[in-house]
Amino acid sequence: MKIIIGSDHGGFSLKTLIVAHLEQQGIEVEDKGCYSEDSCDYPVIAKEVARRVLLAGARGILVCGTGIGMSIAANKFKGIRASLCNDTYSARMTRKHNDSNILCLGERVIGPGLALDIVDEWLVTNFEGGRHEKRVNMLELE
Repeated sequence: MKIIIGSDHGGFSLKTLIVAHLEQQGIEVEDKGCYSEDSCDYPVIAKEVARRVLLAGARGILVCGTGIGMSIAANKFKGIRASLCNDTYSARMTRKHNDSNILCLGERVIGPGLALDIVDEWLVTNFEGGRHEKRVNMLELE
């Protein structure tokens, strides 16, 4: 499994923690920035992660202060289903029913322990397909 990850300055600390957590599990991580707490523009990072997720057929994680801006920016891309999750149930359901391919988190909203639990739940949950596949296909705009 390969995870493409990115954050702005508001999510830098949590992103760093998530990268270490994933690498400890033997998961390959491609970090698209940012690389410090210096102010940066979240749409630039979200676009880069979304592009790489689509090109690599991988999944991605985006972190900012709330996760909202990242999810809005990433969802501009056809084929991206970025989901903001603040609990493990939402993380599980967005994979099972929505085939989410980017997880968005807010460093200022959730603590590190919960964030890692959300990441773990999102990573191990598979898309159920079936009746949900038809609905996911309806998400694509013409």
